[in-house]
Amino acid sequence: MFRTRMIATAMLFNGNDLLMMKRSPQRTLNPGMWAAVGGHLEPEELNDPRAACLREIYEETGLREDEIIDLRLRYILIRANRQELRQQFVYSGYTARRDTIQTDEGVLHWIPRTEALQREIPFIFHRLLEHYLQNGPAPHIWVGTAGFTDTAQPTVHWTALCDPGAV
Repeated sequence: MFRTRMIATAMLFNGNDLLMMKRSPQRTLNPGMWAAVGGHLEPEELNDPRAACLREIYEETGLREDEIIDLRLRYILIRANRQELRQQFVYSGYTARRDTIQTDEGVLHWIPRTEALQREIPFIFHRLLEHYLQNGPAPHIWVGTAGFTDTAQPTVHWTALCDPGAV
């Protein structure tokens, strides 16, 4: 039986830099690794992951909604991890503000796009960031499911999310 974990994440850019957090070694999930800002959806946010994303951005960076430009859902990641099914909503946006607050969750850094993939990043976020940096923002949402290649190597399978009824 699977438990579920729903997460909202933001890839925030300023110019050519991506805001990343070096997670605290005391964190339960991915301690000491690099990630985007974000966190778990609260019960009242289950039907509004964007609200959860904005809340997490504010809690972890101090950036307000009116300081973020073009915040859009870009990816939905789905992964089984032990007895847990994880669904992650990933948004991207831009901000002109570079100053951020610091929290006990980790230390924030503006990382040049060309250096972001050189950090120690959780597998599925590494694949997402790789995909985003190669393809850029799409007019549709990408769904990524964690799986394996034919040679049993871990991978993420990408599918464009579409509404067949809208055609």
